[in-house]
Amino acid sequence: MSLKDTIDIKRLPKHIAIIMDGNGRWAKEQGQDRLFGHFHGVESVRNIVEGSAELGIEYLTLYAFSTENWDRPEYEVSGLMELLVDTIRKEVPTLNKNNIRLHVIGDMGMLPDSAKRELNEALAETSANTGLNLVMALSYSSRWELVNAVKNIAKDVEAGKLASTDISQETLQQYLSTSDFPDPELMIRTSGEYRISNFLLYQLAYAELYFTNTRWPDFRKENLYEAIIDFQGRERRFGKTGDQIQQQDEIAHS
Repeated sequence: MSLKDTIDIKRLPKHIAIIMDGNGRWAKEQGQDRLFGHFHGVESVRNIVEGSAELGIEYLTLYAFSTENWDRPEYEVSGLMELLVDTIRKEVPTLNKNNIRLHVIGDMGMLPDSAKRELNEALAETSANTGLNLVMALSYSSRWELVNAVKNIAKDVEAGKLASTDISQETLQQYLSTSDFPDPELMIRTSGEYRISNFLLYQLAYAELYFTNTRWPDFRKENLYEAIIDFQGRERRFGKTGDQIQQQDEIAHS
């Protein structure tokens, strides 16, 4: 029996978010430069997107490039942008074949024009797909997102479109770049780092966090299954007691 067969399909996380970490370190361990790691990380993306779609995961968010990553060496940033454009161009037919819809969150204005063109074309070409929603976080950081949301709320209050007394948690969620998606239930970070690194800080409030030492270029479906099985073994209480959760489950199954 494979790991996949031990997953309870009825209790899958609706939304999985992944911090794809370790490309550079993996490349260094191979005696190569960092771009070599990013290139091989693309194969992991393909594999995990395919695995998520096969299981029936509804939303998969991948942290591909943070606003802080713009401060990396120029050759690495330009190489990453070229890799991004090339990958998107090649993957759209596969996304369509597998009924996967692409979304992007982040400060798109910072991306090169070539990347913006390819992304906008890919978003349009996959917009009718109804399967897995693949959300790419590009030039994204949670603090950028929250500041942006607060600015837009302030604008609408000034314009009389919104009363300050009506602002609630739901209001803030509507101004986030993830307003069309449910919050992640499972967040996976590869490569042995135990940080969230400015990723979906508001949305991960009740997510289960899973950390693995596996470098991203080595992360495959079996690793994803392990994370999901670990998730399914946890009791998600949302501030309630274990007894309350058990009573809810008994009522739901009665």
